[in-house]
Amino acid sequence: MLKVFKALLALLFPLILTALALVWYLNSYLNKPLPLAESTEVFVLPPGTAYSSMVTLLAERGWISKPYVLKIYGRLHPQAADIKAGEYRFEEGMTVAESLAMMRLGDVVRHQLTLVEGWTLAQLLRYLETLDLLEKQELSQNADLWAQLNITEPMAQEPEGLFFPDTYDYYRGDKVSLILTRAYQRMQRVLADEWEARADNLPYANPYEALIMASIIEKETGVAYERAEIAGVFVRRLQTGMRLQTDPTVIYGLGDSYQGNLRGSHLRDDSNTYNTYRQNGLPPSPIALAGREAIYAALHPADGDAVFFVAKGDGTHYFSATLKEHEAAVKRYQVQKRRADYRSAPPLSEK
Repeated sequence: MLKVFKALLALLFPLILTALALVWYLNSYLNKPLPLAESTEVFVLPPGTAYSSMVTLLAERGWISKPYVLKIYGRLHPQAADIKAGEYRFEEGMTVAESLAMMRLGDVVRHQLTLVEGWTLAQLLRYLETLDLLEKQELSQNADLWAQLNITEPMAQEPEGLFFPDTYDYYRGDKVSLILTRAYQRMQRVLADEWEARADNLPYANPYEALIMASIIEKETGVAYERAEIAGVFVRRLQTGMRLQTDPTVIYGLGDSYQGNLRGSHLRDDSNTYNTYRQNGLPPSPIALAGREAIYAALHPADGDAVFFVAKGDGTHYFSATLKEHEAAVKRYQVQKRRADYRSAPPLSEK
């Protein structure tokens, strides 16, 4: 019996040593830092890439040697070979094992984009087209957009202004339509929350009308403390049957024909459905992306008696309760003291 045991031991001992040596070697291999050329490098794993192909790609980058070792490891450990496609950020000091774990978990690079308050839908789409990491799509700027986004019951047929301006995460290869869908859903949630907490006795039939007002406020001022004042003026005008008479709606309705100079003929144009100098009530749709602050202002207008305001030239406005006072303010700020650096909105740094 002892002889049999010794014989088995003599037979197994080399195998055990070999197995231990292989385990040690594999452990050393997996815990070896990748020799990156830079402190941070990006590795894109295309959809459908098999584990063995991924190993080959790493070897072609010069990040691993003896790729057959890693391929054998994948066969021995199928769960480790269950990698996910995407864009990965490899950091200096990262080991082979850590890189495999990252791709197995799908810990891909997350990017950010920002949709800005006051943008039109056309500006929004142009911006998204500049982001090279997004998958481009030919998207409509009219009601056809909803079908492209698979939204069957939108708040309104006109998509202008229905996307919430905010910062959004995205990943390489995401579609532009995905960003728009998320921004639309976010607007629905924000608008519903703000509508629920609205002030009493507002002249809006529904949240969409409040959003139209918010978009006008967004374009009229970038000064935070003025939003409620502007809202108060417009709400009192609606309540008393006065026309809104706001330049941004006219400019929006002019579209590409507007060249930076709003003329009297533009204000007299009855064919422009966004001409609030000639049309009663709210315009047909929002004119821009409205942020939460503008939506809040539209639903919580400031009390007071002002029904006029005029730009002072420094980005702020002078508010008046009577036409006489307003005309005096126009003479003061628009005629007598027209500044060389005149502007109706504050510089971007003050918004």
